[in-house]
Amino acid sequence: MTSPALDVALSYHRAWTGSALEKDFEKAMTYIADDIVCHTPAGPLTGAEAFRGFMGPFTEILTGSTLLSAFGDETTALLMYDTATLPVASAPGAELVTVREGKIVELRIVFDRAPFDAARAAVAGA
Repeated sequence: MTSPALDVALSYHRAWTGSALEKDFEKAMTYIADDIVCHTPAGPLTGAEAFRGFMGPFTEILTGSTLLSAFGDETTALLMYDTATLPVASAPGAELVTVREGKIVELRIVFDRAPFDAARAAVAGA
């Protein structure tokens, strides 16, 4: 079952998580409102350029993603996924998005920092 918000959230997600040949962060950004408010584990960001600065580097180290579940209604959608990155084989995350007029205007990202902390500690101890 789809919904307007879920359709946008899935299109955005597929764009930034696609395979190496299909991953297209610039396409993902077309679903982001200029005045997006993004709630990250480190604090809120406002505006598409701040969001680009946060999310862009992550997409560069992303090697794969598995969508675990997705739900949505007219204005909100929730996606849960697991990502694989260069430093970490498994890093689960979730995004709660609010959509207006086909654009993501608010995004709340929750992810497990522990695998990244462990990877940094392993490198520092090496």
